[in-house]
Amino acid sequence: MSVKKLTELAMLTAVALIIFVVELQIPNPFPIPGVKLGLANIITVYAVYRYRFAETLLIVATRVLLGAIFSGSMMTLLYSMTGGLLCLVGMTALKRRLPGKYIWVCSVFGAIFHNVGQIAVVCLVAGRGMLLYFPFLLVSGCLAGAFTGLCAQFVIRRFETNILSHR
Repeated sequence: MSVKKLTELAMLTAVALIIFVVELQIPNPFPIPGVKLGLANIITVYAVYRYRFAETLLIVATRVLLGAIFSGSMMTLLYSMTGGLLCLVGMTALKRRLPGKYIWVCSVFGAIFHNVGQIAVVCLVAGRGMLLYFPFLLVSGCLAGAFTGLCAQFVIRRFETNILSHR
């Protein structure tokens, strides 16, 4: 991997981590644990469409690990890593089938995959009764996935426009 590519990936990871830490400071308006916008996933969706799987995996794994350390909640590492990896695998498979104008749809499915991974771990740790949370996580995840996907789609379009205009 070139120094330039490594620098790009490090910058994207830093941006995702900053967004994650800022989002931690916003009070959760929902009484359901685990429900949040997941704004750092804008970077993940962007990376899925702009980088190879292994490069995006580096961004996701590093962000989740450092996010757990920075938030002081190492138990969430297990939930977030499982959800993040399942999300990444699912979105990578879907991106081949969905053209660039449907990035937001890929992000919605990524959110669903993320929720499935999270709820699977929660059920293993705390029992099957936690499945009661799944419908709420699924609805909020789809809404958040659509929002982050639209943001990522906007970012990708802006970068493409700027790159083409500077040639």
